[in-house]
Amino acid sequence: MYNHDSDLQNSHSNGASNGSDSKKLRVEEAPPSRVLHIRKLPNEASETEVIALGLPFGKVTNILTLKGKNQAFLEMGTEEAAITMVNYYTTVTPHVRNVPVFIQYSNHKELKTDAGNQRTQAVLQAVSAVQSGGSPSSDVQEALAAASSPVLRIIIDNMFYPVTLDVLQQIFSKFGTVMKIITFTKNNQFQALLQFSDPVNAQQAKLALDGQNIYNSCCTLRIDFSKLVNLNVKYNNDKSRDYTRPELPAGDGQPSLDPTVAAAFSKDSNSLLVEVLAAAAAAAAAGRVALAGQAGSSGVLLVSNLNEEMVTPQSLFTLFGVYGDVQRVKILYNKKDSALIQMSDANQAQLAMSHLNGQKMYGKIIRVTLSKHQTVALPRDGLDDQGLTKDYANSPLHRFKKPGSKNFQNIFPPSATLHLSNIPQDVTEDDLRLLFSNAGGTVKAFKFFQDRKMALIQMSTVEEAIQALIDLHNYNMGGNQHLRVSFSKSTI
Repeated sequence: MYNHDSDLQNSHSNGASNGSDSKKLRVEEAPPSRVLHIRKLPNEASETEVIALGLPFGKVTNILTLKGKNQAFLEMGTEEAAITMVNYYTTVTPHVRNVPVFIQYSNHKELKTDAGNQRTQAVLQAVSAVQSGGSPSSDVQEALAAASSPVLRIIIDNMFYPVTLDVLQQIFSKFGTVMKIITFTKNNQFQALLQFSDPVNAQQAKLALDGQNIYNSCCTLRIDFSKLVNLNVKYNNDKSRDYTRPELPAGDGQPSLDPTVAAAFSKDSNSLLVEVLAAAAAAAAAGRVALAGQAGSSGVLLVSNLNEEMVTPQSLFTLFGVYGDVQRVKILYNKKDSALIQMSDANQAQLAMSHLNGQKMYGKIIRVTLSKHQTVALPRDGLDDQGLTKDYANSPLHRFKKPGSKNFQNIFPPSATLHLSNIPQDVTEDDLRLLFSNAGGTVKAFKFFQDRKMALIQMSTVEEAIQALIDLHNYNMGGNQHLRVSFSKSTI
């Protein structure tokens, strides 16, 4: 071991000529070194938490903690990594267990610690094994378990609104400093890897957000810890971002971040984007508000270019009911090719509009827009409006009444393939093929699930599938068993 006093006592006064400044002790800046001196650590801070401060910037090669003094020395693999780390933490205060800590270069060029300190070596070995993609040996697993990864793997189910890298940064930065994000598509699913500065923050974010919807009734977060301890981001663009290195190129022919935006990003919480989006994202994460810009909109839709010979309130209730709980439908008395549809909230209206605008219903391409009406009025008592207005507020057919219902996870755009459920045991494939052919379409393929209570049926066009869903959702199959029909993302 050696004497650290030079680091611990390297403050000096700035000279009397500065008047009052001479009373302020200023910590002397040491020249860059790959050894960093970390001060004001909380008493209970573990080595793994101190190592986690350095991991996003590169390999950590040694650590020495001075428990009694709440200080530590961290040796990085290269001086470059240490410089990046110090530069980053001058703009974003590092925290360990929610306590701000201070980082500066040490006067030492390397750490000569006692190699006999097996626990420290085990932790470092574990971390470097995982960083280089290997798997740590079992005696090291334990040391690693103490430092659960600061990297989360995020899968987004039911992604009916685009979820961007910025939206993820907004939501997750509520729990700590987000250092890096990489987004990609795997198995047709949008996924992301997101690295916090501290594993504790990753743990808090996972506890709070796993299973939550980003927007009402869609974009469900599924969160796990990643086996990676550090993400290697090469480009700053809309697919990946390293907030610790705003100077990275955009790659892929994308314009690089504007320097002013880059500066804003490097300050992280002062980012322009953060201020604008934080409130919207927080509210959206809490599931209370539609997408930014739609926050004040009503849940009423105006549907036009309907086939007035064929359309009924019931057919609109069934089709729009795939995307939300329809409360009321009014076909306009003086303009029967148009209707007002009141959903139970603005998010459901948004979802229905994004999926149904431009689809064909009864041979005509329908237009769906947000209405300026806040509600759909019922006819005054005693007035007959020829059954053009219907109140469905108490309908037993609402799909989304139960919070957390499986139906939230099965909202898909109109497709030629339909998902059938609640099929009685004695109903055969031929029965179902006949039923759906009679709805006026051609059945191209059929597949029962193993338990035969569910099946997929493929019609020849999306329009035929829409028609079959309108006609056959809730169809009584006998014995009071009602068929349930929804759009599927699968093909047969």
